[in-house]
Amino acid sequence: MSILLAWIGNTDLRASEASETDGLGPILGALRALPFSSVHLLSDHSPKQTHAYAKWLGQQTGVAIIPCQIKLTSPTSFEEIYLAANDAIQTVRSALPREELTFHLSPGTPAMAAVWILLAKTRFPATLIESSREQGVKEVNIPFELSAEFSPVTDKQADAALTRLMQGMPPEAPAFSAIIHRCAAMKRTVAMAHRLALRDLPVLIQGESGTGKELFARAIHQASARNGKPFVAVNCGAIPQELVDAELFGHEKGAFTGASAARAGYFESANGGTLFLDEIGELPLASQVRLLRVLQEREVTRVGATKAKSIDIRVIAATNRVLPEEIRAGRFREDLFHRLAVGVLLLPPLRQREGDITLLIDALLASINFEASTQPGYEHKKLDVTARNLLLQYTWPGNVRELHNTLLRASIWAAGDAITKQDVAESLAVILAPEAEIILGRPLDQTISLPDVIADVARHYLERAMTQTHGNKSEMARLLGLGSYQTLSNWLKKYGVT
Repeated sequence: MSILLAWIGNTDLRASEASETDGLGPILGALRALPFSSVHLLSDHSPKQTHAYAKWLGQQTGVAIIPCQIKLTSPTSFEEIYLAANDAIQTVRSALPREELTFHLSPGTPAMAAVWILLAKTRFPATLIESSREQGVKEVNIPFELSAEFSPVTDKQADAALTRLMQGMPPEAPAFSAIIHRCAAMKRTVAMAHRLALRDLPVLIQGESGTGKELFARAIHQASARNGKPFVAVNCGAIPQELVDAELFGHEKGAFTGASAARAGYFESANGGTLFLDEIGELPLASQVRLLRVLQEREVTRVGATKAKSIDIRVIAATNRVLPEEIRAGRFREDLFHRLAVGVLLLPPLRQREGDITLLIDALLASINFEASTQPGYEHKKLDVTARNLLLQYTWPGNVRELHNTLLRASIWAAGDAITKQDVAESLAVILAPEAEIILGRPLDQTISLPDVIADVARHYLERAMTQTHGNKSEMARLLGLGSYQTLSNWLKKYGVT
């Protein structure tokens, strides 16, 4: 069965108040005509009206009714309606990722119906229905494809804060202009990076893998006074642990087996410029001690040497780890963290960059086309609408790097000049990991522990609900359908979730 999402309309409220004698209202009419596992009601009406209607609807149908109170400045505000509907769908999707969705077009304003259509044809494929007294409930077929990504209207307060941040700044360096973005989160991050570029201070860049940490590091270097001097990038996680000190700090001839000649390390190579230490959280603790001393003394001693060499470098470090957690676990030195975290940037993941994915798709595909243009028989590729929608619907855990690689694979799979939905699906299939375990399809040729399976499922959803609600037990109980705060507390205690 499908999950129904709908705005509560005035006709629905009048039907519940029994003042409209010749109709059930669009929502109850749909529930009488079609089977649904649950109904999520979005409402801009008063909380009293919303909960009264939800209670009445549940009594009429026996279907699980989940009300969602929304505050709109106007029932025709497309941006607010889009954000509210998007959040409601995300909530349903996070709890029930495999359930089919149905959006009801009839209740609410024309703006609400238009947003349901846009979402169903782009980010969240869904069945669309409408209802009327004359024709009853019927499915709506949209005879064309759409592709669109939500681009928020500029927030005046955020825009003013950004203006203050950029006051007194020189024109943005070309390196920052190359960072493709238009969302507010990235605008602020770029502005902060631009300010940091002008100060000769250590910088710590944090963010998930593939968010562009090295791109920002290079932009900071190019916009700084050290532009034109060396920029040396080092992946700390790729250096064998036994060679970390020799690679970073250099070594003298005969310092260890295989050291047949003296060699400068990365610190010396970057002298006068910028040293980018990527994945610094991977460094062993002993090397962290030496790194801290180099940063404090601004001099480096090669492995096997007794005399230190003065160095003049700027260090930009990056990690996808949460360093405060690493400190608490004893895997990263707190004093080194504070030495590095003078200027701190947190890069947003791609899934939080509303409005940027379409820009990135176009830019990355243009780059792929350009690089492949000299290859024999290559055709200039373009995305069809359904392929673009599939890219917009994906959550991109690997961020921009994953998006680039997916487009590159799809351009190879595409037989002609158009990249189709099938090409993109096959490209994503290469990286989508299979489910670790199938709950409902386990073979019974061997004994299973049904209580353990049920406990695993319970803990999974309890922990997710706790994360989503930030520990609000009343909201957790509502999301999980447990009825009351006390019932939820009993479940938490039973399954050891704290």
